[in-house]
Amino acid sequence: MNFESPAPRGTAAFLAPPVMIVGMHRSGTSFLTGSLQLAGLELGEYSAWNRHNLKGNRENQDIVAFHDAVLARHGFAWDNPPPGALIWTDDEIAAARRWMDQYADEPRWGFKDPRSLLLVEGWLDLVPDLQFVGIFRHPESVSRSLRKRGRITEEKAFELWKAYNSRLLELHRRMDFPLLCFDETEEILHQKLDEICAELGLKSPPDERFFTPELKHHKAKSGSIPDELKALYKALRNRAR
Repeated sequence: MNFESPAPRGTAAFLAPPVMIVGMHRSGTSFLTGSLQLAGLELGEYSAWNRHNLKGNRENQDIVAFHDAVLARHGFAWDNPPPGALIWTDDEIAAARRWMDQYADEPRWGFKDPRSLLLVEGWLDLVPDLQFVGIFRHPESVSRSLRKRGRITEEKAFELWKAYNSRLLELHRRMDFPLLCFDETEEILHQKLDEICAELGLKSPPDERFFTPELKHHKAKSGSIPDELKALYKALRNRAR
């Protein structure tokens, strides 16, 4: 992504508001994004395969790089979240606007990167009518998946789960968007997903769904989790579809 030629700050206009898929890493965001894509949501260029997700994480690498750059400028990263909102520079605003320009004529488009939750205020400044669809997952399932994927302790995994999902809950309280729990059965998830597609003006997903069993191969067991995570998970469940 090019960071030259600063443009003035200001809102961006589209045929329809873009959709940001929000949720923590390893929490079902790939399932949600792939399902919305099958229903007609344009994603542009995206990752269709990686060794941690055989169906691809559906992320645009330009946006991932952009988010990483903004976080790094402040001394943060996806696994070292900032404690509060970060102010984008004029160059970063300009870069985001240039990236979005390619979708100006798309009737329905969106993007997904879990880092978005850490930088959502900048996106809302740029696109005030931005729409959201969110998903979350039990902290133990996320912890097991993160630990298998890389060198990370259970304590660190729980810390990250809290950081991301606290932001998700706060954003939902402000914006009240469709929110799914990835721990529900495939049948229930698809029933609720069909409702969301209709609300977004997307077509009904085809008979061949994006979901496959390997997307949920790290399930929560009977281990204990900190009380504050139990309370946060319960609060999300209470707000979910």
